[in-house]
Amino acid sequence: MSAPTLRRGTLGTADIAFFVISAAAPLTVMAGVAPVALMLGGIGAPVGYLLAGITLAVFAVGFTTMSRHVRSDGAFYAYITRGFGIPVGIAAALIAILGYNGMEIGVYGLLGSATADTSHALWGIDVPWLPVSLLGLALIWYGGFRSIDFGAKVLGVLLVAETGILVLLAGGVLLEGGASEGLSLGSFSPGNVLVPGTAAVLACAFAAFTGFESTVIYRREARNPERTVPRATYIAVAFLGFFYAFVVWAVIQAFGEEKVVQAAADDPGGLFFSAITAYVGPWAADLMHILIVTSVLASLLAFHNAINRYALALAEEGVLPAVLGHVHPRHRSPYVAGAAQTVLGAVVVIGFAAAGADPYAQLLLWVNTPGMIGLMALQLLAAVAVLLFFRRIPHGEGALRTVVAPLAAAVLLTGAIGLVSYNVELFTGASTGVNVLLVSLVPAVFLLGLLLARRLKRRRPEVYASFAAEPSDAPEGPPETVPAAAL
Repeated sequence: MSAPTLRRGTLGTADIAFFVISAAAPLTVMAGVAPVALMLGGIGAPVGYLLAGITLAVFAVGFTTMSRHVRSDGAFYAYITRGFGIPVGIAAALIAILGYNGMEIGVYGLLGSATADTSHALWGIDVPWLPVSLLGLALIWYGGFRSIDFGAKVLGVLLVAETGILVLLAGGVLLEGGASEGLSLGSFSPGNVLVPGTAAVLACAFAAFTGFESTVIYRREARNPERTVPRATYIAVAFLGFFYAFVVWAVIQAFGEEKVVQAAADDPGGLFFSAITAYVGPWAADLMHILIVTSVLASLLAFHNAINRYALALAEEGVLPAVLGHVHPRHRSPYVAGAAQTVLGAVVVIGFAAAGADPYAQLLLWVNTPGMIGLMALQLLAAVAVLLFFRRIPHGEGALRTVVAPLAAAVLLTGAIGLVSYNVELFTGASTGVNVLLVSLVPAVFLLGLLLARRLKRRRPEVYASFAAEPSDAPEGPPETVPAAAL
C-alpha cells in the first residue's frame, strides 16, 4: 500500500488567491502600518503601494512563465536551483525556511497584543498576551492539520470579512464626500509623490505584499496548475496593489489632505478606528477591532500551510528528516511538519515571554524583519534564475517574459531590498546593533546553506544529485535541468 500524499486537484484559483492574500493580512497592514506610511511620505503614500504592486507584477511575469516549465514542489528553491545550480538552490531552501518561519512566528506576538488591545477597547478587560498567543498556536496547528480545502474555506470567510470592513470604511467616506474640502486626487500628483519620504513609504509597501509568491507552493494540490497558479499570482498582486492604494487614499479623504498627516502622527494606532467611527459608526469600529484579530489568525494559517509544504518538500528531498514528510492518511495534510513548526513557534514565543520581551515591539518586529528580508531576497534570486534558466533551454516563450521582465524585476527588487535594509529601523524600532544582527541573518543563513550543500555533495551524493529534480511523472523536457557546473 502506497503512502498517503497531498490531495491533488483540490484548490482552484480563488482558493490559492485566498491563501496568498490572507497571508498579507490586508486589514492589519492597513490599520497598523499605513498610518506610519502617511507620517513618512505624506499624502503621496498611496502611490507607494501602487509602485510596489507594479514591481511585483513585473516579477510575476517571468516567475509564472517559468512555472510552466518547473513542476517540482520546491517552489522558490526549485526555481533558483534551475537557474543557479544545486548549491545556491539548497541555500535558498534554508532562506525560505527562515523567511516563512520568521513571517509566521513573529505574528503570534501581534496576535497576543492585538487581542489584548481589542479586549481592553471593547470590554475594559486586560488580557495577558502569552496565553492568547499559545491558544493561537493550537488553533493554527489544528487548521493546518485539517485538509487544505478546509483551510481554504476558513480563509475565504475571514478574508471577505476583513476586506469588507475596509470597503465599508471607504464607502462611508465616498458617500459623505470626504472631509470639508471634498474629495481630491492630490495624492497622485508628482509634487506629493516625489518627496524624500517616498523611499520609506516604498519600504513599508513592499513589506505589505510579503508572501504573495507562495502560490507555487500549492502546485501539487491545484486544479490545472499551469493556469491556476499564474492566475492566482496575478490576482493577488493586482488586488493587493490597487486595494491598498484605494484604502489609504480613502483614509486621506476622511481627514482631508491638510490634516491627515498630523492625525496619523497624533494617534497612528487609532487613525482607521477614528475614520470608521466618524463615517460609519462606533459599531463598525468595534467590529474592526474584532476583525483585526481574525485577520491575524488568517495570516498565521496561510503562512503555516506554506511552511508545512516547504518542510514536506525538503523532507522528500532528503535534506530534512524523513519523518517531516509524513502525510495524514485522512486529511492529506503534512501533519508532522505542522506539529514540528508549532513546537518551534511555541519555543520562540515562550522564550521571548521569559525574557520579558514586548510581544509587538520585539517578538513581532524582530522576528518578522529577517523573515521579510529573506523572502525578498528569494524573489530577487528567483528573478535572476528566470533569466539564467531560459538562456540555457530551448523554449517558445517571448523575450518580454524571459528577458525584459525578469531583468527589470531584478533591478527593481535590488532597489527594494536596499530600501528596506536602509530603513530597517522603521520595522524594528531597535538599536543599530540589533538591526545589523537582524539584517545579517539572511546572508548568514545563505552561507550556511552553501556549506550544507558542500557537505551533502561529499557525504550524501545521491541526495545532492537529485535535489529539486522534476517529479517522475513529469513530461519529458530538456535533458539539462541543472547547470552542469553546479553538479
